[in-house]
Amino acid sequence: MTGRNEAMTPRERVASALAHRPPDRVPVDLGSNGQTGMNASALYRLRRALGLDEHPIKVVEPAQMLGEIGEDLMALVGGDVVGLWNRGNFYGFANENWKPWALDDGTPLYVPGAFEIDVDEHGTKWLYPRGDRGSAPCACMPRGGSFFDAAIRTAPFDWDIDEGDLTPAEDFKDDFAVATDEEAAYWEAESRRLYDETDYAIMGVLGGGGLGDVAVIPGPHVTSPRGIRLVADWLMAHALFPDYVDEVFSYQTEIMLKNLEIYRQAVGERISVIWVSGTDFGTQKGLFASRDTFRKLYRPHYERINGWIHKNTGWRTFYHTCGCVNELLDDLADMGVDCLNPVQVNAMESGGVPAELLKERWGDRFVFWGGGVDTQRTLPFGTPDEVRREVARRVEIFNAGGGYVFSSIHNVVAGVPPENLIAMYEAALGRKLR
Repeated sequence: MTGRNEAMTPRERVASALAHRPPDRVPVDLGSNGQTGMNASALYRLRRALGLDEHPIKVVEPAQMLGEIGEDLMALVGGDVVGLWNRGNFYGFANENWKPWALDDGTPLYVPGAFEIDVDEHGTKWLYPRGDRGSAPCACMPRGGSFFDAAIRTAPFDWDIDEGDLTPAEDFKDDFAVATDEEAAYWEAESRRLYDETDYAIMGVLGGGGLGDVAVIPGPHVTSPRGIRLVADWLMAHALFPDYVDEVFSYQTEIMLKNLEIYRQAVGERISVIWVSGTDFGTQKGLFASRDTFRKLYRPHYERINGWIHKNTGWRTFYHTCGCVNELLDDLADMGVDCLNPVQVNAMESGGVPAELLKERWGDRFVFWGGGVDTQRTLPFGTPDEVRREVARRVEIFNAGGGYVFSSIHNVVAGVPPENLIAMYEAALGRKLR
């Protein structure tokens, strides 16, 4: 069990926040999923600054190169949530059989054994889906980079094709699959370990419900993607071939519902929250598509997924959607989203909804999960004092009356000064870390 001096255990603290009751202090998420974590480079330097063991960082999410936080840092900072990660990762291979690697900035890492890359004459790293070198690389990292981008593997879509010749279910049949017995056994064993051996709240990082997620559309774990795969083409298809998009979503939702039943049998009520979707609907200033398009193509499927979860479990649903999503807030709440992340306050403010108004108008409908500090400007480029002021103000607003879990707005990226990270956690917790 983790040792804490606070009145509540981490699990109790998060439960209080989820129930919109004031906890003894703000709960902190230090990396329970792929949107609240920390790039391995930033994590390594933070651990060094805090005087913790400087061992190589284990990469638990290779696309964004997110590092395993470690129990020593969790205890020092006061983290309250851990992730029940899947055995397989974003690129379709298992997080096992670890081997050494390093980023160009010298950060020592452990990566999964099937992490297979080639480096070209420009220093670009090319990564293979499922570790299959017989396939075209699915991702690339430029020289000096700290995360992977999708590699283009399909030609631009031929818009002269007859819509009747499109085969959406066939095109995406390798993208979504019903969980195997092996995966279910892993979920059961790991959820029991986390529940019985720690007092953390558990985030079930099942995934699979991110309809139209532009990170998923290229098929990062698919060896031979087909169909409409380029992001620009996919967005245009919403207007030109909406039936294609809807059929992909219908197929994906059916698989998701089957996996939810398997997941429920495997983990029971040991998890507090389930990560459902990471689809970004907002840009810095507005929506990617209209609210009507969202209501027609997305909302009916999300209502089925959330409805199943709320009918059959006590889990809270967690949705990540970046940007200025002000126009969708009522829809998201009505369709059953419980926890909203990353709460990109700077973008929402550009649309006329500052943090104070978010809490006032939607604080009884969402648990705001994130929003702690701007990761585009303040955290990477501000001073420690600027970070402290912004964090203190956000915690004051969002944590009033409960209904809040603290994390930065999306992941901490490489290059963030460790002094700013220390200032962030100290301001959130109201105490020194060292």
